[in-house]
Amino acid sequence: MDIQHRENDSRGMFFIKDEKGIFAELTYQKKSGDIIVIDHTEVRPELEGQGIATRLLEHSVAFARENNYKIEPLCPFAEVQFDRNKSYSDVRA
Repeated sequence: MDIQHRENDSRGMFFIKDEKGIFAELTYQKKSGDIIVIDHTEVRPELEGQGIATRLLEHSVAFARENNYKIEPLCPFAEVQFDRNKSYSDVRA
């Protein structure tokens, strides 16, 4: 699965697509002070439970580390994963 990234001045997204289009996405908004707010994570219903959203989140954490961002996990999925995975604490806003 190839995770792609798209962003502009205020928003961004990590996503995976197939021949039918985007089937998984994690979106964020940029705040001042090098903070990104993960506000939405979604996977096509028939593909849920396969760890796809977790892979998108891991990718966003790596992106934050590489670019010196902090993450505010507003999305319920991201918030639960940040609470469960203490290794993300270095990037939590």
